[in-house]
Amino acid sequence: MRPLDRIWAAAFVIAWSSGFIGNELGTRHGSALDLLTWRFLLLAAPSLLWLAVRRVRDRRALGTHLAIGVLAQAGFLSGIAFAADLGVAPGVISLIAGLQPIVMAAAAALLLGESIRRLQILGLGVGLAGVALVVSADGFDGAAPLWAFTLPLMAVLSLVAATVLERRAGPQGLGPVDALAVQFLAAAAVFTLASAIGGDLAPSAAPGFWAGVAWTAVLAGLGGYGLYWVVVRRSGATTASSLLYLTPPTTMLWAWLMFGDELAPVSWIGLAVTAVGVALALNRERPAGKPRAPADRSAVR
Repeated sequence: MRPLDRIWAAAFVIAWSSGFIGNELGTRHGSALDLLTWRFLLLAAPSLLWLAVRRVRDRRALGTHLAIGVLAQAGFLSGIAFAADLGVAPGVISLIAGLQPIVMAAAAALLLGESIRRLQILGLGVGLAGVALVVSADGFDGAAPLWAFTLPLMAVLSLVAATVLERRAGPQGLGPVDALAVQFLAAAAVFTLASAIGGDLAPSAAPGFWAGVAWTAVLAGLGGYGLYWVVVRRSGATTASSLLYLTPPTTMLWAWLMFGDELAPVSWIGLAVTAVGVALALNRERPAGKPRAPADRSAVR
């Protein structure tokens, strides 16, 4: 990766990981659905204003990114949040979500024509092993129904589908911020409808709940998802997904610093193993004597 791409990648990992901390802050005072609903309602007003000022009228692009918003934001986040609400342990959710880079690598090779080298495949496997070590101390004793364990997997498939859709759609009449605004509106509509059907749109009045809403909206919403698509466009879907291996360890470091959560020795070993796996997965070195092809920047706007 080029130096600037490494900076984007590091910022993405930190911002994406922040979402789990924001969820922890908010759900101490309200349900996961409440937090998700008001997170996206907070983003809906500026999104509408932005699109009105920009006068976005490309119906095909709007339709594409409405679908991406339903898949990447509503689909992914609801699968993670509702699994936690049903009692699936955070470590188990992280481990299942850790399958995303492997699923994305397969989808990128089959559907997007991205080449996957043996060293990258090895890195994906090592990274998954590192994630398993990190979350193993979290326990697998949640009293959740068996079907609840399919929710994180559905979340993974939803994010992979959104990424494939975005890459196959190619450059359209929307800039990155335009696209993100459309996706926020799609997620806001889905979660507001879900809350209305459940009969409870009233948010918690607790300051901690609103701190979680603001945290997830700004750091995880604008930062995490915005940077995810930047990395996808600059470095490819497999690279962006490989970086997700770093989010469970980074989240645990956040929790250690903010909440005093202890990290077991095996977690520190897992951090090191995960870092090695990601380094291997991001290796783009060409065989000796073969020049490196210039990166395609046509999708970067």
